[in-house]
Amino acid sequence: MPQQGTCTVIVGCQWGDEGKGKIVDVLAEDVDIVARYQGGANAGHTVKVGEELFVLHQIPSGILHDGKRCLLGNGVVLDIVQFFQEYDALVARGIELDGHVGVSLRAQLLLPYHRLLDQASESSAAEKIGTTGRGIGPAYEDKAGRRGVRVADLGNAERLAKRVGEARERTRRRLELLGAKGPADLDRAIDEALALGPRLLDIACDPGLEITTALRAGRRVLLEGAQGTALDLDHGTYPFVTSSNTTAAAAATGTGIGPTWIDAVVGVVKAYTTRVGEGPLPTALDPDMDEKVRQLGGEFGATTGRPRRCGWFDSVITRYASQVNGLTGVAVTKLDVLDTLPELKVATAYKLPDGCVTESFPADTWSLSAVEPVYETLPGWLAPTGNVRRLADLPRNARAYLDRIEELTRAPVQWVSVGVKRSQIIPVG
Repeated sequence: MPQQGTCTVIVGCQWGDEGKGKIVDVLAEDVDIVARYQGGANAGHTVKVGEELFVLHQIPSGILHDGKRCLLGNGVVLDIVQFFQEYDALVARGIELDGHVGVSLRAQLLLPYHRLLDQASESSAAEKIGTTGRGIGPAYEDKAGRRGVRVADLGNAERLAKRVGEARERTRRRLELLGAKGPADLDRAIDEALALGPRLLDIACDPGLEITTALRAGRRVLLEGAQGTALDLDHGTYPFVTSSNTTAAAAATGTGIGPTWIDAVVGVVKAYTTRVGEGPLPTALDPDMDEKVRQLGGEFGATTGRPRRCGWFDSVITRYASQVNGLTGVAVTKLDVLDTLPELKVATAYKLPDGCVTESFPADTWSLSAVEPVYETLPGWLAPTGNVRRLADLPRNARAYLDRIEELTRAPVQWVSVGVKRSQIIPVG
C-alpha cells in the first residue's frame, strides 16, 4: 500500500491581503496539486518571479511552477470571461497551462449580469459594504437561491438557455427596483461569455475525486483560499464580509474532499494589519503613520488598486483566527516593511465601551468601531532584513517581535517573508 499523501490548507488570518499568494507560491514547489476552494475574481494574489510580477485573480499561484496541477473547486464562483483573459495572458507570458488547469463541474458561473447587479446594489445602498463590484455577492446569492448556473450546465443547451433567460428577466426587474439602467449591450455580453462554454468544458473536472485519488497515491496537495478570516461570511466582521466562507473548514467543502484528509493548516499573517473596503479596523494608525506604512508596504489592492488602511499588529484577530481555523503553523509576511520604525505596537486585548477588557474577538461588529486597543510597545530593530535568509541572522529585536506574535497567536511561526521575491523567505525550525 502506498503511503497516504499530505494535504495542507493556507488561510488568511486578518482582513485579506496577507500575502497568501507568495506563501502558496513558495510551498507549491514541493506539492503536486494546488486547489482554490472559494471566492472569485475579487481576490488578487501577487507573486514576483525573478524580475517578473504576476497578479493572479482566479488561477492558483502554483501555476507559476512547472508541472503543477492547479484546480478551481466547486466553492469558487468563476468569472468565465476574466478567467480566460487571465489564462491567455499567462500563456502569452510563456506559462504552460495545457493539462495543468482544471475547473470543477460543480463550480458556479459568474456572468455579466452579476457584476451589473453588484455595482447597482452597492451604489444605491445606504450602508456601503465596500465590494469590489466584481459580481461576487450576487453570484453567491444565486447559488444559495438555487438559481445559479454551474459549469456542468454548459453541456445542456436547453437547460442553460432556460436558466440564463430567467436570470436576464430577474436582473431587469431588480435594476428597475434599484433605479438603475442596464447597459444596452448586456445581452451581447452574456452571449459572449457563454460562447466560452465549450472551451471551459474542455478543462472541466471533478477536483474532489482527483485530489482524493492523488492523496491515496501518496501525493501532496495544497488548498488555498481567498480573502481572510475576518471576512468570512459566518465568522468575520459581518456585514462587512465577503460572500463565502474563507476559513479552513471551507477547504474540504469547497474542493469536495473529506475533512479528515487535511493534515495541516497554515495561517498567513502580515507583520502589521491592513484592511481594504468598509468596516472597522481597531488598530488603525494615525493619518501620518498610516500613509507612511502604506507607502513602505505598497498597500494598494491587487484587484482594485484601492489604498488599504493600515494598523498595528492585532493579536486579538489573529488569536481568533488560530481558534477558528485550528492553525498548526503561521507564516509572517512583510516583516521588512517595519525595518525603519523605531518602535512597534501590538494590540493584546480590547477595552470595550463599558470599560471591560477582553482578549476575545467580539461578535458584535458595531462595537469594534468603539473599542480601544490595549497595546504593548516593542522596540524596533532599525536594520534592513531583506537580505536575511536564516532566523538566527535577523536582528535580535526582530526575533523578539516574531516570538511575541507566536505567543499571542498561539501557533508556531514556520515561515517569515522579508520581501516580494521567492528567495526572500526564511524557514523557521
